[in-house]
Amino acid sequence: MKVILILGLCMTLFCQGYSTGATSCKGRCGEKYNSQNDCHCNSKCTEYKNCCSDYTELCHSVGGGGGSAITDAEIKAVSETLYALDSNKASASELIIDPQVLVPDSQTNLQTDLSPRRLFRYLDEEALFSRPTYAALLAVLDNYHRMTGQAEDFSPQQLAEQDIFLKETMCTELGKELFAFLYTKGIYASKEEFIQDLKMMWFGLYSRNNNKMDSSGFEHTFAGEVKGGKVSGFHNWIQFYLLEKRGHLNYYSHSFNGPWTTYPDVLGMQFMWDGYFKQVGSAVIGSSPEFDFSVYSLCYIARPGKLCRLSLGGKELSVQTYTWDNSFYDSKQFT
Repeated sequence: MKVILILGLCMTLFCQGYSTGATSCKGRCGEKYNSQNDCHCNSKCTEYKNCCSDYTELCHSVGGGGGSAITDAEIKAVSETLYALDSNKASASELIIDPQVLVPDSQTNLQTDLSPRRLFRYLDEEALFSRPTYAALLAVLDNYHRMTGQAEDFSPQQLAEQDIFLKETMCTELGKELFAFLYTKGIYASKEEFIQDLKMMWFGLYSRNNNKMDSSGFEHTFAGEVKGGKVSGFHNWIQFYLLEKRGHLNYYSHSFNGPWTTYPDVLGMQFMWDGYFKQVGSAVIGSSPEFDFSVYSLCYIARPGKLCRLSLGGKELSVQTYTWDNSFYDSKQFT
């Protein structure tokens, strides 16, 4: 099956010490033994014949033919490491936001501007945008037509900018950590294979409208698109900041504000982008480009077409990935 990366962010929060009721392995693969649970989801449960009924389906289905299974517990552990390594994230002195009005989920479709001020009150562009991964992201963001149905056509310079973005993000400590994890799991045999797969995964074109090669995982997730008269994708805070600053985006309200007290945080936002509305646009706020790119890549590689449960600072963030058939990207790991 041909697949392409499309990401949707959604938030699910669990308190520490949360109990699932112990009847399913959903979100529990690889967890430590707990005598209070009715069934179990660790590597010993088959030996003791006390696995949950969906253990094989949920905990042994990841990894395909390309390597060993990646458990939910491993994804959470790796994401915590990536979270701790994100030294390029914005600090409280470099980024100040003003979320203003919080609306209930029942009112996200109102298309009413309830916030008189911009979401981004201040950003130290000199400090952040001079960093290599930020500069590389900025160079790629303006290479796309937002309307689906219009084929993308990249110049040699724009193709080179894609390569620079991959090089800069994957040369960071986060990129090295992600590769090291996937290498130990047998997903990739070399760094070169890893980078090439990321290039096709994120920048390989596919059709979302009228059989035109008009989209990619990067465009959908980072730059945003318009399809069917509505904003589609758009999960990057830097793109939001740039468009708001230029007067192309009007922030209306937010329906979710994450529990994190420092960056990165998560917001679910309502906004208008040059006449096109986004009912709930979720984005990680204040994170570095390499953080977004690494955690989203981890989720797609480990959980294509599924819910990916991350752990950031002890709090859970779930990322839903989607597969796409009309693409020339072939995932050899998950077929």
